[in-house]
Amino acid sequence: MSDERSAPATKGDLLDLRDELKSDMNSLRDELLEAIHDSQTAMLKAFYGYTETVKTRFQEQDQTEISLKRRVSTLEDRILDIEMRLAKPPAA
Repeated sequence: MSDERSAPATKGDLLDLRDELKSDMNSLRDELLEAIHDSQTAMLKAFYGYTETVKTRFQEQDQTEISLKRRVSTLEDRILDIEMRLAKPPAA
């Protein structure tokens, strides 16, 4: 067994080792790319969930603003009506 480890390497041995290392590196590269893709997907899913929450909150705020604008508009109309009545001279 120790004879194998101390035996000189041939060009064929080195070429085999190079091919094996290339194969291992390609496998690692593929695994790394897949891990990066998976992490991107997880981040996008989390981000989309957050944006849906924010979108819902903005829609609720918009509805509240619309409601308040309607109420103010109604009050303005009523005040204008009162002012017009007060500005008219009394009928004799």
